[in-house]
Amino acid sequence: MPTTDTAAIRREELSGLIHRVVRGDRRALGEVYNRTSAKLYGVCLRIARDREAASDILQNVYLKVWKRAGRFNPEFASPITWLCAIARNAAIDWVRKNGRPALLASDTEADLGEAMEAMTAGEDRALIFDCLEALPTQQNRAIRLAFFDGLTHSELADTMRTPLGTTKSWIRRGLQQLRGCLEGE
Repeated sequence: MPTTDTAAIRREELSGLIHRVVRGDRRALGEVYNRTSAKLYGVCLRIARDREAASDILQNVYLKVWKRAGRFNPEFASPITWLCAIARNAAIDWVRKNGRPALLASDTEADLGEAMEAMTAGEDRALIFDCLEALPTQQNRAIRLAFFDGLTHSELADTMRTPLGTTKSWIRRGLQQLRGCLEGE
């Protein structure tokens, strides 16, 4: 399990790379890709449920990162949170445009297992999941459904049979607690 110091150093390095991307540094974008593509591919795959589509979505994610790097604000979100949000939104947009492909029963476990493995690859997966598990049950479930399954706030409210405002609050408070946990607060 990585230490909070190690995670903070990686966050700082990734923030620095994104700031270099703002200045048009292609090598920095390549390094951002090398450090984050497995996680972002996992996000795309989990939502799109289609390997080929997830690869296409991932390419678009890094095009967006190239174009929007100037919008990144480390005061608002960690770099991986910002990148995951771009991947999540791109995958949701793809699903809305193309529909969710039907999975064959034999492919379901392999696809979902591959998505989870890619999403949680890396040294800080244990820390992230430990922090997720420390959340109250409803916040944990809301965040997992929103970020891992790609549910919109409205879909989440329907799935959890709660008012929209309640699910939004669970996510907001849960993300604040996750950030604090990951930053060692």
